[in-house]
Amino acid sequence: MLKTEGLGYWYQDKDQPLFQDINLEFDIGQSYAILGHSGTGKTTFLSLIAGLDKPKEGDILLGDRSLKKIGLTNYRRKDVSIVFQAYNLFTYMSPLNNLMTAMAITGAKHAGDKVYAKQILNDFGISEELALRNVQHLSGGQQQRVAIARTMACDTQLVVADEPTGNLDEDNTRDVIAQFQKIAHEQQKCVIIVTHEPDVADQCDHQFRLENKQFTQLA
Repeated sequence: MLKTEGLGYWYQDKDQPLFQDINLEFDIGQSYAILGHSGTGKTTFLSLIAGLDKPKEGDILLGDRSLKKIGLTNYRRKDVSIVFQAYNLFTYMSPLNNLMTAMAITGAKHAGDKVYAKQILNDFGISEELALRNVQHLSGGQQQRVAIARTMACDTQLVVADEPTGNLDEDNTRDVIAQFQKIAHEQQKCVIIVTHEPDVADQCDHQFRLENKQFTQLA
């Protein structure tokens, strides 16, 4: 589904890349964890496959289409959903309106359908009462579930998450990763998670470690 070919990235000096010649494949219906110490470049890698930045060399393919041809704006709008550690919800809105807004912006199949949005939120443990509250009145775990539910509402096949459990306790972490697995396996999406937590990585179908400028498959 998603493939990197000879991917490389550096900041100022090409002779000091964060990573180089990266060739990986990610399939739908599977979850992937990317492990690595702080500063190794795992979040930068995620930003490339999320279309937030451009590689310095190599290419990223969605199916047989290069992101260069798709265009990063179109790619972000139609093909990929991003879950951030800080949730990145509209804090002045309710969970329901967060989903409705995201569906409208992306032109999702169910845009404008409140019943559909409420059902997705309910599937992720957000009751109708909670769905109408301001998101600032929800717990961290509830806000992260809303952020994940938003990815479901937007119909994209690729879901990427940057340290999505970094602000959560053990119980909420386990619940959130279970939700990502549900998205991958039941909804047949490709889920890629950056994490520094081995326990989180162990719950994914596949694991990669970024170290010494290269990726190593662990599982």
